[in-house]
Amino acid sequence: MSAIEQVGEARTHVLRRRIRFVVAFTISYNVIEAIIALAAGSVASSAALVGFGLDSIVEVLSAAAVAWQFAARDPETREKTALRIIAISFFGLAAYVSVDAVLSLAGVREPEPSPVGIALAAVSLVVMPIVSWIERRAGRELGSASAVSDSKQTLLCAYLSGALLVGLLLNSLLGWAWADSIAALFIAGFAVREGIEAWRGDACAVPVAALTGEREVEHDHH
Repeated sequence: MSAIEQVGEARTHVLRRRIRFVVAFTISYNVIEAIIALAAGSVASSAALVGFGLDSIVEVLSAAAVAWQFAARDPETREKTALRIIAISFFGLAAYVSVDAVLSLAGVREPEPSPVGIALAAVSLVVMPIVSWIERRAGRELGSASAVSDSKQTLLCAYLSGALLVGLLLNSLLGWAWADSIAALFIAGFAVREGIEAWRGDACAVPVAALTGEREVEHDHH
């Protein structure tokens, strides 16, 4: 039984439209976020902020992949390709965050206090979980692995925002430049895990319980 038959044609149309809206919002938000983060990072010589800006670009790539998929008459035909793009985005994000964290821990880079960065991270920490939740619910109901995978990437962005916020605050208040690097390494580990799931197409089967604590309820389709 196809996803459309399980959900219903009318409901499927609503869910696809909702996903397209969320993706459009995510792309717009992350473009603005990337510009602000890269500019603020350059001014403050903050590798963490520059990395956050690059993460926003990865978010745009992931969201664009889902937008491309759902622009088709039959989005399921583009599912596998979209998942591959999202997986590569996860791996790229993990690689950059890991290298950046190691360089910071080694003392090669020393981020300076950035009030703009703190404000940006705080806003993203509030906005991104909401966007992720909306897309994840629609994606799961529709049975779209790519939409669910993209929602995970958005949620990961929220965790990166949290790590960035803590790091910038500790650096600004206590001079602990290493704090965000430690958190970033944990986030990189999650990114690798989610990238592997997206590559395998397991995004709908494997929940983001590791990040959200969410318990899955299985439903039998008749």
